[in-house]
Amino acid sequence: MKLTAEQIGENWNTFNSYIEKYISSPRKEKLLSFYKKFEDRLVLMPAAHKKEYHNAFPGGYIDHVNRVVECSLKVNKVWSEMGVDESTYTIEELVFSAINHDLGKMGDETHDSYIPQDDKWRKDKLGEDYKFNELVPFSSVPDRGLFLLQSNGIQYSFNEMITIQTHDGLYDEGNKKYLLGFTPGQKPRTSLPYIVHQGDLMEARIEFEREWLDKFKDKPKEGLVEKKSISKTTKNKALSSIASTGLNNLLNDL
Repeated sequence: MKLTAEQIGENWNTFNSYIEKYISSPRKEKLLSFYKKFEDRLVLMPAAHKKEYHNAFPGGYIDHVNRVVECSLKVNKVWSEMGVDESTYTIEELVFSAINHDLGKMGDETHDSYIPQDDKWRKDKLGEDYKFNELVPFSSVPDRGLFLLQSNGIQYSFNEMITIQTHDGLYDEGNKKYLLGFTPGQKPRTSLPYIVHQGDLMEARIEFEREWLDKFKDKPKEGLVEKKSISKTTKNKALSSIASTGLNNLLNDL
């Protein structure tokens, strides 16, 4: 999938509008300043390095984050209607977590995590339009994102920390300690991590369908009738050389 310059610009404006609408001062101003500082990098950043993964194209990161915000808000409505205890979190915490859940994909203050793939074979055969930048020290995406926020003076609540940390749910083995508690005291004290995870999971699946599902649908193949005709002609020509009528009839039924 490709986004136009207009779509990329609109997505960036929408992204900033979420901060304006849902994040309170003074954190709002700090967050806007942070994203303005890295605007040139983030606007064109992909959400992944490989075509098989979601939104691995220029502008894909912000496109993904915007959709996760919207999905998380919609998932929250379902949880609310079904009786979730909304006193354990705020909508600001939900949106802040959704906005920053994948921030660590940016890289560090100096280097991008994803840089253009210069290996033609990996690009053509493996669909890797990007590769990981080895100048960026290894870290999990949530840990790096939280570090970037902290190092730029942007505070976050305990709820937001756990939600960002566990946004990949049990797809990340490291989240078991938070999400697989078997006693009441070990379980999260809020449903916010589950809500944002479901918003992220929903959007990643929708992005997959948008990019790939149509490619798996049955479609009439061009030249199929002609190929059958050629195949039948070839078969008749081959059978005409067989003298035995019985064998000829038997082979003709195959």
